[in-house]
Amino acid sequence: MSFDFQEFRSHFPILYQDIHPKKKLVYFDNAATTQKPISVAQKLDHYMMKVNGNIHRGTHKMAADATKAYEDARDIVVNFMNASSREEVIFTKGTTESINLVAFSLGELCINQGDEIIVSELEHHANIVPWQMLCQRKGAVLRVIPFSDKGELDLDAFASLLNEKTKIVAVNHASNALGTINPISEIIRMGHENGAYVLIDGAQGIAHCEVDVQKLDCDFYAFSGHKIYGPTGTGVLYGKKEILDKMPPFMTGGEMIDTVTFGETTFNVLPYKFEPGTPNYIDVIALGEAVSFVAKYGKPALFEWEHELYCYAMSKLRQIEGMRFFGEADNKVGIISFAIDGIHHFDLGTLLDQLGFAVRTGRLCVDPIMDHYKVQGMTRVSLSPYNTKEEIDQFYNALLRLQQMFL
Repeated sequence: MSFDFQEFRSHFPILYQDIHPKKKLVYFDNAATTQKPISVAQKLDHYMMKVNGNIHRGTHKMAADATKAYEDARDIVVNFMNASSREEVIFTKGTTESINLVAFSLGELCINQGDEIIVSELEHHANIVPWQMLCQRKGAVLRVIPFSDKGELDLDAFASLLNEKTKIVAVNHASNALGTINPISEIIRMGHENGAYVLIDGAQGIAHCEVDVQKLDCDFYAFSGHKIYGPTGTGVLYGKKEILDKMPPFMTGGEMIDTVTFGETTFNVLPYKFEPGTPNYIDVIALGEAVSFVAKYGKPALFEWEHELYCYAMSKLRQIEGMRFFGEADNKVGIISFAIDGIHHFDLGTLLDQLGFAVRTGRLCVDPIMDHYKVQGMTRVSLSPYNTKEEIDQFYNALLRLQQMFL
């Protein structure tokens, strides 16, 4: 294949360290956070050390230069998602804040007692709890799309949940626990045919799947910068301009206002109406660099290599007796969640760490998925294009070694 994964990997020096004495790091926790390329770290350093001026306010050169870089980052994201205008891209702290923004603001606009909101059984807690709280505030009802043991949503059940009371549908693009890529185009279409707004939690989708918000026709799409090789504490909420215009501010303060008197306050234009106070502008500038880094390689090439790694990993891990895999959907990102008979997931994660492997264990912020499979926790391997088949071989051998310890 044409993708040079070794060249891609070379941009991430953190991957070449010993994490314990004589134990090379093998980083398999990419669904939690991705590592950052050198160019992102350099961008952070440059603007922190040489161009740190508060944006949108000052007339001095550093403020002007930082403001331009911040707004350039917005344009980069607009192009990356194919938003129809820069007014539709709002910078937040991450997916969680983006979803809460919509739950509070859109909730105030359109949710009344007896209305219904639909989420799926595959959701991260961040795409469940804000809607639960909205239902509690407004007297609305939360409905849930079930999924099969294979890890795929039941669209017939979804169709049966839709009715004239449905106002909002909120589902993830890809599951953080099972890796399932959901049929969001179909979900968006069905939701719109029923007159509902549709939000897509793109935390796991943004780094792996093509995201053209105009083609998808979603009303909202949320993602976090640190899931796509950018800094923590950064995120994006895409929203259709005509909807955002109607929504009241989520938080108030400086910059999101137009005029303030003790009698009345008027609000700023989009997107600034939803960006109060001094934003995390240096990290947002670095997020723009991360998005440009991904765009340079192209998601199809990155995902093709990641999928090859996933298939290779599954071919190896299936050889281990006593392994149970959770979620084997036909369409997946590079996430493998499993259990091994006789080994507690916490013990497994702790021992793997001592051998240099960074994996995630526990409930993965998806209690409903744990309840579905009737387990207390899982071990999760989540891949990135900077991973290698050699690392998978090492992981396979490590699991065999640890399994022998528990016999």
